[in-house]
Amino acid sequence: MILNLEQADAAAISAAVRSGEVTAKAVVSAALERIAARNSALNCFTAVIADKAIAEAVRVDEAIAAGQDPGALAGVPFAVKDLFDIEGVITLAGSKINQENPPATQNATLVDRLKQAGAILVGALNMDEYAYGFVTENSHYGATHNPHDLSRTAGGSSGGAAAAVAAGLVPISLGSDTNGSIRVPASLCGIFGLKPTYGRLSRAGAFLFCNSFDHVGPFARSVRDIAAVFDLLQGADLRDPVCTTRPPELCSPHLDRGIDGLRIAIAGDYFATGAEPEALAAVEQVAQALGANQQVTIPEAHRARAAAYIVTACEGSNLHFANLRSRPQDFDPATRDRFLAGAMIPGNWYVQAQRFRRWYGDRLQEIFQTVDLILAPTTPCVAPLIGQEKMVIGEIEVLTRPNLGLFTQPLSFVGLPVLSVPIQQANGLPLGVQIIAAPYQEALILRAAAFLEAQGTVVAVVK
Repeated sequence: MILNLEQADAAAISAAVRSGEVTAKAVVSAALERIAARNSALNCFTAVIADKAIAEAVRVDEAIAAGQDPGALAGVPFAVKDLFDIEGVITLAGSKINQENPPATQNATLVDRLKQAGAILVGALNMDEYAYGFVTENSHYGATHNPHDLSRTAGGSSGGAAAAVAAGLVPISLGSDTNGSIRVPASLCGIFGLKPTYGRLSRAGAFLFCNSFDHVGPFARSVRDIAAVFDLLQGADLRDPVCTTRPPELCSPHLDRGIDGLRIAIAGDYFATGAEPEALAAVEQVAQALGANQQVTIPEAHRARAAAYIVTACEGSNLHFANLRSRPQDFDPATRDRFLAGAMIPGNWYVQAQRFRRWYGDRLQEIFQTVDLILAPTTPCVAPLIGQEKMVIGEIEVLTRPNLGLFTQPLSFVGLPVLSVPIQQANGLPLGVQIIAAPYQEALILRAAAFLEAQGTVVAVVK
């Protein structure tokens, strides 16, 4: 069988490289050719590392020829959101200001872990400035376009990372998620995106936005790739004090266990309103496939979203306060205005938001005493048009940018693990459904996702 490198997932590519069906150099060369041919239309990449990638691919081929183990992801091309440090490259984090920084002197921890597994880094990916946004419409580096419809947004802030996978430029990528920045673009681009438990993966070498919220995680076109990459990325890291010392639990062995015994519910109330009918229908489609017929109410989810905004805005504006005072004109206007608003939030609001955060987390822990997984929409609608300032949801006109995170923010707030799985719509525009679990229960999420994928309910489509 001839391997289709544009459609194949990382597991298939690695197996072909390791068996000698194809060389790592050929795989990486083909990826670089696709990037050269399509990136001008998509605008996924802010940097392409061609020569170094080819050299690393040659080393993988040499290792295989010498009978050595090149790693579980041998020859698999990958790219990372442009807030992960890449040795020798300036970490832009979507900003103009960071152009003045020196190149990174070492890779981010997660970049090194993928490279140690034989994966080949081919570049850095476009994003909203400083990861503050849901659309990847960047005034410095341009908008990233959705592979399913180039007139539409890819979502954000990890839009380049999602679009590159959905377009077949790379099979896997890394992004970050503060309030939905992995899950929103995964939904709008029609791929899998995992936000692990807060602190589960190291953020060392990543330019953070909101320290108490920020997560990092993978995008992929198959559940087995998400599980395999997550397994490789786990592990404590002294460079990131937040990263847990909890022993890694491998998720891949759980994929074939099915859903017997899993207690699965649908999130009602807040998560069942404020969405277009197709978004709610996608949740129902997943629920039927999983046999989920009970509903749970996550209390005060609307307050959780408001409190998440307060914490995000305060911590983000504090991080950039010096530059906001001395050079506000160098920020993306959309980012600058929200940072300035955050700088004016009273301190007692931040304190109250953090107190509420603890209460809200306790309520969710109570819910997870009775259910294992919860289903909810990822986004309230399909991808809006690039530049679209407002959209109509349920006959109500709302601002586009903040409301794409309507259903993701209340879950980031307490660091729950969530996987957005893709549902393909008849109109060709995908939507995502969130599968949510208690902290450190990623294996349960991936079991359910693997079942859905095997049934054909969820499927990622390369465009």
